[in-house]
Amino acid sequence: MLNRVVIKLSGEAIGSETGYNNKAVDSIVRQIILLVQMRLQVALVIGGGNFWRGRQAQPEMDRVKADQMGMLATVMNALYFQDAFRRNGQEARILTPVPMGNFTEIFNKDAAVKMLEQGEILINAAGLGHPFFSTDTIAALRAAELNADCILYAKNTDGVYDSNPHENHAAKKYRTLSYRTAIQNNLQVADMAALHLANEAKIPSYVFALSAPKSITLAGSYPETGTLNGTFVGVHAVEVWYD
Repeated sequence: MLNRVVIKLSGEAIGSETGYNNKAVDSIVRQIILLVQMRLQVALVIGGGNFWRGRQAQPEMDRVKADQMGMLATVMNALYFQDAFRRNGQEARILTPVPMGNFTEIFNKDAAVKMLEQGEILINAAGLGHPFFSTDTIAALRAAELNADCILYAKNTDGVYDSNPHENHAAKKYRTLSYRTAIQNNLQVADMAALHLANEAKIPSYVFALSAPKSITLAGSYPETGTLNGTFVGVHAVEVWYD
């Protein structure tokens, strides 16, 4: 079983027309708490897409301002999850790279590692405090800084395919593949900066469908993932397809 992971969640996965899908949030929270009870150290990165999708609202908007709004959206999600964890008896801390009043803490590696070792969940928000970085990249960066064993990408697809499975019904899914293949073929694992960073830091990734039953619990138990059937991406992983 893994010892320390970074879990990346998209904002869309927890969102609804009213802001949050509480059924989804409660399921995610319970699964992560179970992992912590199993002695897994968990750092969380949550996107802000349930509130803000960059310049989609106004294509002519300045990119820097759009990205800054996206950072604030991730802080809102972090606060929501922190409250959900605490209502379930689990301590969670929100870490940001820039001051956010008195309701978050500034990220510091040594302090963050100590929190993880004490069984606290870390919720990383506000990205790097600078524009032009996605939450995928932040997940990879935090994984490298915290010496994580794996990055767990909870997505709306059940793994990595050689083409878009929603457009090509003949698309083939990888069981394992290398970062080199993912980068060269522009596969939709994560953004390119995240892939290059994880490859350089030699931290593997596991891509799986959030909607699968007990998906986060199973992913955190990798390689004993049961029937999750996600895709493992590593530095020297050999390309293997699902039948």
